Amino acid sequence: MGKKKKTLPTSAGKKSATKKAAGKKSADTQFTIVSENRKARHRYEIIDSVECGMMLMGSEVKSMRDGKLSLDEAYIRTKGSELWLIGADIGHYANAGMWNHDPRRPRKLLVHSREFESFAGRAHERGLTLIALRVYFNDRGIAKCVMGLVKGKKLHDKREALKKRDTDRGLQRMMRGR
Repeated sequence: MGKKKKTLPTSAGKKSATKKAAGKKSADTQFTIVSENRKARHRYEIIDSVECGMMLMGSEVKSMRDGKLSLDEAYIRTKGSELWLIGADIGHYANAGMWNHDPRRPRKLLVHSREFESFAGRAHERGLTLIALRVYFNDRGIAKCVMGLVKGKKLHDKREALKKRDTDRGLQRMMRGR
């Protein structure tokens, strides 16, 4: 019927029967990936990343649960003391009717003030930018965005990365062959 959602455990092992203390994350949490910016790893060198919340409308959340999100052209800008996700395309939700959302509207990202100061300050450096790397629903069903501080790769850097990946694959094949 629709696309299957990926549910990935964050650690291998059995779930514990006891519940962890409030405010602590258990090692066995699961999350559902909605969209991932795969081209970012090829185009950019990822310096640092941080998880942040998203302010969404109801129809956007339901559409994201259907997997209708594209991060291909998405980037993050600072306006005042806020972070905004711009260019992310969340498709219309069929059952929303006249209360549907604008698919390309800017969406506010929620971060702690200390994280904002460090990331926004570093993003204004020459050659650095903020992009959305991945959007997912955590184990509580809350939409989260992994934001990355990145630097653009040059063509020769991309070629070196491809060469390194090919040689690593060759080595893996040789190791399996023996």
